[in-house]
Amino acid sequence: MTFAVVTGGGTAGHVYPAIAVAESLVAAGHPPGEIHYVGARRGVETRLVPVTPFPHTFVDVVGLARSLTVRNLAFVPQMLRATLSLRRLLRSLQPKVVVSVGGYAAMPAVFAARTLRIPIVVVSYDRKPGRANTLAARFAAACAIAFPDTALPRAEMTGAPVRQRVLDVDRVADRTGAREALGVDDERFLVTVIGGSLGSAALNSAVLAYVTEHASDRRLAVRHVVGERFLAAAAPARDGSDGVRYEAVAFDEALATSYAASDLLVGRGGASTVAEVAVTGVPSILVPWGGAAEDHQTANVAWLSDRGGAVRLAETELPGLGARIEELRGDDDRREAISAAARRAGEVHRSGALPELIERVALP
Repeated sequence: MTFAVVTGGGTAGHVYPAIAVAESLVAAGHPPGEIHYVGARRGVETRLVPVTPFPHTFVDVVGLARSLTVRNLAFVPQMLRATLSLRRLLRSLQPKVVVSVGGYAAMPAVFAARTLRIPIVVVSYDRKPGRANTLAARFAAACAIAFPDTALPRAEMTGAPVRQRVLDVDRVADRTGAREALGVDDERFLVTVIGGSLGSAALNSAVLAYVTEHASDRRLAVRHVVGERFLAAAAPARDGSDGVRYEAVAFDEALATSYAASDLLVGRGGASTVAEVAVTGVPSILVPWGGAAEDHQTANVAWLSDRGGAVRLAETELPGLGARIEELRGDDDRREAISAAARRAGEVHRSGALPELIERVALP
């Protein structure tokens, strides 16, 4: 028996919310074996999902490029084949509901569910919904939104899906163990930098300048998630024996540990990052990616920074990143105020409204 098919992927920004949706259904009483994940064969989900308890299927599908490219010629036939394949899968599984978190990997399952009259729930956690969710919302029985001003039909405010291990982070109780796990002693001020699932050249460059400037600082540690494509060119590690402790990693699969250990987080403005910063209450400087579709990352970050729950830094202001880090490093009271405001904002993501909505829409 399958209760729900959860679909979406391609990047970690879609996969982690999909896993969070599945985990929320488990917390609501559904066994993991009744939650089936559907994603793309070429996405990061092929690495992240198999280690979870959820059965899964990966299909051959690619996204539609915004510019005219040869790859777009393959889009329609691949989407059609994937839709037919998932129509057969859904007939076999007979799920009561299909939940889409967006991304190109979600669309075949949405189209297949539509043809089989299986109710669809769209989960939109960006303030401005992406193209896949905007399209899927036309067919959805309900849309779960994380921001009250997100314009989708049949929308209900549920908060964003956040992984259970992140929801469980207690930055006070977990701090010592988390720092031991990362090899960072308690005397150092730990800055964690996350450039999104693909990494950010602009952010990486600004962080490297900051580390170079503080090379002799024995009270500083920087854990830098540079992205897989930038790891080969990353600065060499520094063990801290003669100054700053610096570590560059391609991808942080133990991000909950980093949230618990960090004194300050520097990140982009993806919806997952914004939601996780809010629920954990980690003080942060968030730099929206200027190339994001419809500038949605700026809108995401504004929701938190306008409440005092983060410091927003425009991409054009990245040369001043080091100075902003040092300002917050020297002001314990301000960091605590940012943390408290973030936690207050993050309460919406702890409501439990999302699995309740999915259960209400599901076939009896």
